[in-house]
Amino acid sequence: MRIITFFLVAFMGPSAFSQSLFDMPANTQSRVSSFENLNGKTGSGGKTNQGAKGNAFEWIQLGETKILLNTTGEGIIQRIWMTIDKDPLKLRSLRLQMFWDYSPKPAVDVPMGDFFVYNLGKGVAFESSLFSTAEGRSFNCYIPMPFRKAAKIQLINEGRSVVKLYYDVDFILQKLAPSAMYFHAAWTRQMTAKLGADFEILPKVTGKGRFLGMSVGLITDSTYEKSWWGEGEVKMFMDDDKEYPTIVGTGAEDYIGSAWGLGAFTNMYQGCTIANDSTREFNFYRWHVPDAIYFSKSMRVTIQQIGGWGNEDVKKLFLKGVNLKPITIDRPEGFVRLLDMPNAPQITDDKFPNGWVNFYRVDDYSAVSYFYLDRPMNNLPALASVEVRTKNVR
Repeated sequence: MRIITFFLVAFMGPSAFSQSLFDMPANTQSRVSSFENLNGKTGSGGKTNQGAKGNAFEWIQLGETKILLNTTGEGIIQRIWMTIDKDPLKLRSLRLQMFWDYSPKPAVDVPMGDFFVYNLGKGVAFESSLFSTAEGRSFNCYIPMPFRKAAKIQLINEGRSVVKLYYDVDFILQKLAPSAMYFHAAWTRQMTAKLGADFEILPKVTGKGRFLGMSVGLITDSTYEKSWWGEGEVKMFMDDDKEYPTIVGTGAEDYIGSAWGLGAFTNMYQGCTIANDSTREFNFYRWHVPDAIYFSKSMRVTIQQIGGWGNEDVKKLFLKGVNLKPITIDRPEGFVRLLDMPNAPQITDDKFPNGWVNFYRVDDYSAVSYFYLDRPMNNLPALASVEVRTKNVR
């Protein structure tokens, strides 16, 4: 029922939610796990210091694994809240893992900060349908996470400094519908690549499920100067897709729900929390809540690394030896498709058409993909090492 209500809110608006407020679901128990009452045991909260705020936080030592929830039974995690000091290295070094139904492999295995849309270790106050931070000092997740036998959440400190953590995990114990799927999340990063190689946001995952969305961090390469990075299209390879995807977008900012470039904004289902040309940093998210993306066999999601700039500006970069390759020219009469031309002119040729030039480029991308699967484990590799995660973090 809780999952059904969640999606009714997304499709029907607040009235659907308000109607559910006075419904009492059968055989349902509410619990909150925190350091004051790990696993939300009945009648066991706040025992330390004679009940007077004795264990609001704990320190996570170097190399330590801190259990945040380890409960049995059937139910749904409704909300996760955490706070630590906002240090980019700590946010990338803390490893967040979630296990369902005694699975030996985590369904969620991601850097803590990236999971909560701090994909660059930095953030601002924002609210969306799935994540929020009230004043830029906390981390909130509202994604429903069902489990049938057990749920375990843990944080591993793989960094170089201790971490002071406050948290709570709000969940209910109740019987699930047979169609309820398991929540998963994965992190990827691509700092270098061949020209024309897409950034793989979600590697091919097998099973039946729903792609819930992504949060992406981008640090553009300084050699491309002030050129626009976001001409790349998001591609979703579903089920039996091979070379070409079933779903393809029209550009990065278009996929996020904006247009003609990208500034900072935050909406319920899409947003860009950081858009800074000076530091060359962008952090954006897109949630497929009202526009569901289902798959039956497998799912793979990528974004093309394509930028754009004026003809003369791209030519100057090319003559400097910058790593780029022109692919199309936007002109009033339409695209000039250079890759389809048997003898396409070079950008240094006098006959090279004038216009907006789209070109392959390579930047530093990282992303978390969020999805549901019909199984508690996925086939994706383990999270990259802390050295890979924290390289060039600033």
